Amino acid sequence: MLGGLLVMGGLGIVVGAGLAIASKIFYVYVDPKIEAIEDALPGANCGGCGLPGCSANAEAIVKGKASPSSCVAGGPELAAEIAEIMGVKFELREPEIAKPGCTYGVQDADLKFRYDGVQDCRAAVLLNGGSKLCPIGCLGLGTCVKACPFDALRIGPDNLPVVDMEKCTGCGTCERVCPKNIIHLTSNTLRIMHLNVLDECLAPCQQRCPAQVDIPLYIRLIDQGRDKEALQVIKESVPMPLSIGRVCPHFCESECRRNSVDEPVNINHLKRFCADKELKSGSRYETPKAPLSEKKVAIVGGGPAGLAAAYYLRRMGHASTIFEAMPKLGGMLRYGIPEYRLPKNTLDWEIEGITGLGDIDVRMNKRFGKDFNLQSLKDEGFDAVFIGIGAWGSRNMRVEGEDLEGVLSGTQYLIQMGLEKDVKIGKRVAIIGGGNTAIDAARTSWRLGAEEVTVIYRRSRKEMPAADYEVAEAEAEGIKFHFLAAPTRLIGENNRLTALEFLKMELGEPDASGRRRPVPVEGTETIIELDNVIAAIGQFAMYDKEALECDEGEVALNRWNTIDTDEDTGQSNIDWVFAGGDGVTGPATVVEAFGAARKAAMSIHSYLNGETRVKAPQKLRKKIWDEATEEELKSVPVSPRNKMPDIHVPERAGSFTEVELGFSEEQARDEAKRCLQCGIYCYRRN
Repeated sequence: MLGGLLVMGGLGIVVGAGLAIASKIFYVYVDPKIEAIEDALPGANCGGCGLPGCSANAEAIVKGKASPSSCVAGGPELAAEIAEIMGVKFELREPEIAKPGCTYGVQDADLKFRYDGVQDCRAAVLLNGGSKLCPIGCLGLGTCVKACPFDALRIGPDNLPVVDMEKCTGCGTCERVCPKNIIHLTSNTLRIMHLNVLDECLAPCQQRCPAQVDIPLYIRLIDQGRDKEALQVIKESVPMPLSIGRVCPHFCESECRRNSVDEPVNINHLKRFCADKELKSGSRYETPKAPLSEKKVAIVGGGPAGLAAAYYLRRMGHASTIFEAMPKLGGMLRYGIPEYRLPKNTLDWEIEGITGLGDIDVRMNKRFGKDFNLQSLKDEGFDAVFIGIGAWGSRNMRVEGEDLEGVLSGTQYLIQMGLEKDVKIGKRVAIIGGGNTAIDAARTSWRLGAEEVTVIYRRSRKEMPAADYEVAEAEAEGIKFHFLAAPTRLIGENNRLTALEFLKMELGEPDASGRRRPVPVEGTETIIELDNVIAAIGQFAMYDKEALECDEGEVALNRWNTIDTDEDTGQSNIDWVFAGGDGVTGPATVVEAFGAARKAAMSIHSYLNGETRVKAPQKLRKKIWDEATEEELKSVPVSPRNKMPDIHVPERAGSFTEVELGFSEEQARDEAKRCLQCGIYCYRRN
C-alpha cells in the first residue's frame, strides 16, 4: 500500500515537472489588450472589418492596423469601449448601410429563361449571364438575404431586397455575394455626394430632375404604404419637400413614359403627399447626419440655395452660419411666392426643420457689402463661403411714364406682400410680362380686390415661360390675357397713372432664347384706362463688387453680371468661394437652386477635406434615354391621372387660403400604382 502511494506520488512529481518544462517551451503570450478587445467584440465574425474574424480584428486594433471603430457590428458604444481599452481618443465614424441599386425584379423584367433548379443569384449569372433580358436588373433570388449575418435583409413584395436600416451594420456581406454589383454599402455623405452617372439604370424622370431625386423609388415606397421611407428618399436630394411639392414646375413629368400611354404620373403631388404626412404628424422624422467636423462655412443668403447648402453641409458634418439681409429666412420662397400657393406657416415649419439640425447659426438683417464682405468672413475664421443671394433686382420697361404713381415692380410688389405690408391696389390692373412672377402678381391683385386684371404679353400663349397649370388657374379666376401686345408709354395726370398705350406685335424669326421674336405692327397703338401697372418682365442679380474682394483677388463675374463658377462644382476663381442659385444662373426655379446648392455643398466638402481645385464628377448623365419605345408601351393599360383637389374659385376671391388641398391616402396609392417603374430598358407593364 505504502509502496503504491510512493509510486503514484513520484509519477505526479515527474508529470508536474514535465508540464512545467512544456509550459516554458510552448508558452504563448496573450496580450491582455487583445484579450480585452476580443471579449468586447460581438463575435459575429461577419468580415465587415475586412479581416477574417473578431480575433484577427482585435489583434489588428492593438497593432495599430485597424481603428477602434473598425467593427461595423458593434456600433459607436463598442468603439468608445475599445478606444478606452487602447487609451486613445475616440472619433465617431459615419455609419454605412446596404442599399440596393437597380430595382428590377422578376415581376418587372422579361425573362430569358426560367429554370427552377437555380435558386441562387450567383449560379443564375454563371448560367448564361443571368435570367433577365434586362442586363442590369436584380435577379430576386435572395442570395444577399441568405448571406446576411444580421437578418437585416428580406425579399419584399416586388421580389426585391429590402434593407432594415435599424439592423444593418454595414458589414458588406451582401455586397460581396451580389453577382451583379447592384447592392452596395453607402453612407449619408456618400448618398449626398453621388450624382447620376452614365452606367446607372435611371428612369427618364430622374434624369430630367435638376435635384436628381430617385423618383421611381419613392413612388414605389408610397405604393407600398411606406410613406416615411419615401420621404427619407426625397430628402436625400430635396431638403424642402413641403415647399417644392407646392411650387415645383415638375420638369420630370414632361419625360414620364406614361405620356406615350395617357397622362404623366402626378409626380410632384405624390412628393407633397408624403411631406404633408410628416407635417400633419406633428413630429419630424430623424435626419441622418455625419459626425461634426472642425470646419465652418459662411453662407451668404438664406433663400432656397442658402438653406439647401446649410442642410447638405450639416448632413455631411460641417457647421455653417447663414447671413440673411431680410428679417426672415426663405428668400423668394417667402417674399416671391404668394400665400395661396405656399402658406408661410408651412414654410416656417420646413425652415425650422433645417436650422433644427443643429450647428446652423443664423444672422438676420445682415446685408452683403454693407454689414460684411468676403474678406471679413475669412478674417472671422470661416473655412469656405457659399454665395446664394438670388436675383432680387427688377428690370424696367424702358417706356415713358415709368415713374408715375401707380406703376409697380412685380418683384417688389410680391416682396411687400411677403413682408405683410398693407398693399393697396386699384380696380383696373395690368401686369406686363409672361413669367410666373407676372401670374403671381395677377392672381394676387385679384385677391386684393381688383375687378379687372389683365396680363399683357408681347408673344403668344405658346411662348409664355409661365407654367401652363398656373396660367390655367389664372384664367379660371377670371384673369384676362392680352397676347402679342407691348407697352409703348404710360399716361398720367398729376403724376398719377391713368392709362397705358400698347402696340400690337407679330412674331418674326426665333431669337437667342429659341422663341420667335416679337415685331411691332405699325399703326396699331391702343390705349386702355388703368389704375395700376405692374412690371414683371425680368429679374437680375445685384452684386457689390467691393464685397467680392479678398486678399486672393476678386470673385469673377461673367457678362451677365452673375458669379462665374464651374457648372458642375459651383467653385469660383477663388478656391474657397462657391456659389449657386439665381445669383449664378439668373432667375430660375427653386428645384434648380436646390440642385446647384447640393453640387456646391459636395464641392465644399471635398475642398474642406483637402482638394483645393475641386474636380467635377466624371461622366455625369445629361442625356434623356428612351430605349423603351412608344410602340412597346402600347401594351400598358390606360389609367386616368389623379387630379389635385382644390378649393372652388368663388371661395378664393379676397382670400389667400391655400388653393390646393393635397392628395388623400386613396388618391396617393392609386396614383403611385400608375408609375411604370422605368429604367433605361425596363418598365412595369402594370
